[in-house]
Amino acid sequence: MCTAVLYKNRYFGRNLDYDHSFGEQVVLTPRKFPFFFPDGQKLQNHYAILGMALVAEDYPLYYDGMNEKGLAMAGLLFAGNAVYHSSADGKDNIPSWAFIPWILGQCETVDEAEKLLFRLNLTDVSFSEALPPSPLHWMIADKERSIVVESTADGLHIYENPVGVLTNNPPFPFHLENLNQYLNLTAEEPENRFSSVVELKPFSRGMGAIGLPGDWSSSSRFVRAAFVRSNSVSEEGEDVSQFFHILGAVEQPEGCVHLGKGRYEKTIYSSCCDLEKGIYYDKTYDICSIRKVALAAQSLDGTGLQRLQIG
Repeated sequence: MCTAVLYKNRYFGRNLDYDHSFGEQVVLTPRKFPFFFPDGQKLQNHYAILGMALVAEDYPLYYDGMNEKGLAMAGLLFAGNAVYHSSADGKDNIPSWAFIPWILGQCETVDEAEKLLFRLNLTDVSFSEALPPSPLHWMIADKERSIVVESTADGLHIYENPVGVLTNNPPFPFHLENLNQYLNLTAEEPENRFSSVVELKPFSRGMGAIGLPGDWSSSSRFVRAAFVRSNSVSEEGEDVSQFFHILGAVEQPEGCVHLGKGRYEKTIYSSCCDLEKGIYYDKTYDICSIRKVALAAQSLDGTGLQRLQIG
């Protein structure tokens, strides 16, 4: 289970929540690394990509990341709803595991990505026998807007994302509709609307948000992240720290979500992409200090992957 957020149309990132790591690391894919796709398409020259990836057979399977133009993307678990399809004539047939580099390698903006999406067919081709397709949906963001992409049994869906948040099941339209249940929540001191004849007043700060869900379900995390994001205030120079505080509002401590057989879900890592400066930040469950790596400090014109130690 995961949560992704876009803050101030500049900071994009996510929590990855699972019971164990797969060995993911921060990876830079330079402009001339050859991306090959099963239907014969390839990207030989493309934008450089920086983000969190599992490297398998010298191929970066990105969880999230951004390109050198300030476009960012993350894949989040969508089990039970995600459906990938067989190859179709007249479509760009791209396997789900190659979707992030296919978009980030070619597009500068969400508008450009959206044009590609109308030709897209996400296929059910496995990366390998050991790595079948993961059931995902995706959030794509730049400095102007964000969208959600979901491939389901009835095809590919593209949704405008006005709240700048994505979690997991159910499908995205449910999460937007569900926010209507919480329209009374406020960061301000609440007023007495309960009764005109009974004198009622707050006895604590923060009572305007009573009813904000506090569990770790995807629907509750969506509401909580959307509320915290929309009410967050930070000054110049404090935005990255504030972004991680927003993700911290939905962070999962180990032990609170039991998966059985001694397995517990936790926030494996949290990331933040500064889309203006091209800086990737992260912290892990065990390393709470925020680390960073800048695109400007890297060589972007090579052909080989760069697995980066960030500090």
